[in-house]
Amino acid sequence: MAKQLPFRLILGSASLGRRELLHRAGYTFDVRASRIEEPNDAGYPNARTLVANVAWLKAAAVAAQIEDGVVLAADSIGWIDGMPICKPADEADARRILRLLSGRTHQLWTGVCLWRKPDGLQVLWQESSDVLFAGLDEKGIDTYLRTRLWEGCAGAYAVLECDDPYVTVTSGSISNVIGLPMESLERRLSLLAERV
Repeated sequence: MAKQLPFRLILGSASLGRRELLHRAGYTFDVRASRIEEPNDAGYPNARTLVANVAWLKAAAVAAQIEDGVVLAADSIGWIDGMPICKPADEADARRILRLLSGRTHQLWTGVCLWRKPDGLQVLWQESSDVLFAGLDEKGIDTYLRTRLWEGCAGAYAVLECDDPYVTVTSGSISNVIGLPMESLERRLSLLAERV
């Protein structure tokens, strides 16, 4: 069922997973990728601070290009052993990440920013989910790499919503792991809609 918002919604992301989540929830939206150069982990003491900052930077880049509406921007990152798990640079980097995650639980953090124009109101929050990645030997890693699910994904994996043989979300929401915590997003969009 379509959800009518009293404002234009602009997704500031090229993420197919985020688009699919919004479509399935019934939202009508435009897409305008932020195209910012995402900072590395230098200077960020924890995952929460990192995803909050990058989500805000993405929203700011798109908000500067529009006159009215609400920009929705998000950033996701894995976190293990006090270190970020970024998007793999290539297949060799994906292999390194998968070895690190194999058989272990890590956190997947998503930062979200809603930026309303023209008044400049900003709503920013972060959510975390615990994710267990299956224990894989080198042959299992080879098999996973052939799926190409790791390309462009934080943590070198993409979660399947049903019966994923590799990824188990043990706490938090699966939509957060996909890249957009829909439960909290829908509450905040409803509040913005009430206060237009």
